[in-house]
Amino acid sequence: MSEPASVRELGSGRRSAGIRDTSDQDVKIETSPLKKYRPALVGALIAIVALIVAVPPALTWFGADRSAQRSQLRFSEVTRETFVRDISAQGVVVAAVAPSLFASTGGTVTVVVNPGDSVGQGDPIATIDSPELTNELEREQATLDSLETNLKRQEIENRKEILRARQVVDLADVELTAAERELRRAEQSWDFQVISLQDLEQAQDEVERARIARRHASDEAELNVESLRFDLETLRLERDRQRLTVTNLERRVAELELRAPVAGIVGTLAVDRRQVVAAGAEIATVVDLSALEVELSIADSYADDLTLGSPVSVKFGGAEHTGVLVSVSPEVVNSTVSARVRFEEAQPAGLRQNQRVSARIVLESKENALLVDRGPFFDTGAGRLIYRVDGDIAERVRIETGSTSVSKIEILDGLAEGDLVIISEVDRFRGSERVLLRN
Repeated sequence: MSEPASVRELGSGRRSAGIRDTSDQDVKIETSPLKKYRPALVGALIAIVALIVAVPPALTWFGADRSAQRSQLRFSEVTRETFVRDISAQGVVVAAVAPSLFASTGGTVTVVVNPGDSVGQGDPIATIDSPELTNELEREQATLDSLETNLKRQEIENRKEILRARQVVDLADVELTAAERELRRAEQSWDFQVISLQDLEQAQDEVERARIARRHASDEAELNVESLRFDLETLRLERDRQRLTVTNLERRVAELELRAPVAGIVGTLAVDRRQVVAAGAEIATVVDLSALEVELSIADSYADDLTLGSPVSVKFGGAEHTGVLVSVSPEVVNSTVSARVRFEEAQPAGLRQNQRVSARIVLESKENALLVDRGPFFDTGAGRLIYRVDGDIAERVRIETGSTSVSKIEILDGLAEGDLVIISEVDRFRGSERVLLRN
């Protein structure tokens, strides 16, 4: 085959006479990347087709409606143990007894202690100078003394009146006795016909007149005595009422000297020395450090679960101390409720007011309860459905749950001790009765 003229010219110009090669005729052909990986793609396609063809028979063989990868699921074994439902909370140490002292009336305050001073029960804290209250007490005391005098005077007058009434009755008795004596004489004289019938009848009339006078004198004396008794009782009541007024004023005057209601230390002073205050103004606070409690702040979502008397474990200083829940505030503040914890045993040493501590409140405790770890199944299945594992098959079962904690759920019905269950969300199985578990 003859070469083209252009080729001959090129060849003759570059090399000398001899045998020519085919280098000038070679053309480089670029290989496509798709052709390079074609065997791998073909193999992957064959594997996918095989899997699609093989899975349905496997599902049919095991009677499963769906399959799932084991590594993508969470499992838990049903156990029987003590169930404890508790919550954690933070709090501060507060004084169980920290009374505040207030001014009972307005006046000038003189403070005789300083913050931090130790005081005993009954020791003076401050005094209030109130001339108005002192003058009122003296005025009411004078009125009481006057009523006491009037009462004593009335008692004497009553005795006099009673004596006069008794004298009248006694004189009536004498007149009646005399009239009866004259009547007896008249009757004897009439028997001897010494006096006339008129004289006898007159003697009889005198006796009857004396009897009437004596009866009226006795009745009038009784009425006078009763009236005198009422008058005296009225004065006595007025005296007693005035005495109550004086007693109340004496109490108010005594309250002008503020004394420590408990033994402890002076916490705060709300006034300056020689400051004029109004009635009801706070003066000072006395803290009893021998009775400390823990005040906890608990999320309001647990408020309905808090029960007075629940055991509490208080931790501070690397140690735990037992306590009991003694009060729960009915008010929610900033999404929390306040609760008080009292130590069951002696107050721990080294405890200080306003010291921060942590606590664990036991809301519920059950012995020998059937439990499973808490997982997403409880929320997605409303706590009524779970998948129990038997070999490579997970079967859907209905359960009944009881109390729950942060990590555990109580099983009331549907499972037995030792069962292995899937605690992942149940929505992923789309209501399948049986699920094949693949490795």
